[in-house]
Amino acid sequence: MRRGFLNLVAIMEWATRRVLAWRLSNTMDVEFCIEALEDALRLHGRPEIFNTDQGSQFTSPRFTQILLGAAVTVSMDGRGRWTDNVMPERLWRSLKHGCVYLHAFETGSAARSGIGRWIDFYNTERPHCALGGRTLRPIRAPV
Repeated sequence: MRRGFLNLVAIMEWATRRVLAWRLSNTMDVEFCIEALEDALRLHGRPEIFNTDQGSQFTSPRFTQILLGAAVTVSMDGRGRWTDNVMPERLWRSLKHGCVYLHAFETGSAARSGIGRWIDFYNTERPHCALGGRTLRPIRAPV
């Protein structure tokens, strides 16, 4: 946005690179992260492991208790170890260069709408180099 900022959380499935749930917020509190987590769990089921960085939202007791209550193993990246978080970092780069920098959204609602369209595109139509130019559409996580 030209003025202000928004924070984005995305819950990704590493096996498929798919964005399962996401939220935008103009605060750094844990609520929007919890909403995305609850959506991902409700819509896509319980993963064995949930990996995050050491951000305060993800280390908060409220966030971790949801995972532990669902019998999900919580895994956190090592401090300063960007390679542990490489897929989400790659998503952020693609989102910034493929959407955010191109549109300079004027409002939060415009950003939410534009980012939502881009994530739908990313999940269904965007070719991925790491997948040999294939899209995520035909990819399904192993059962």
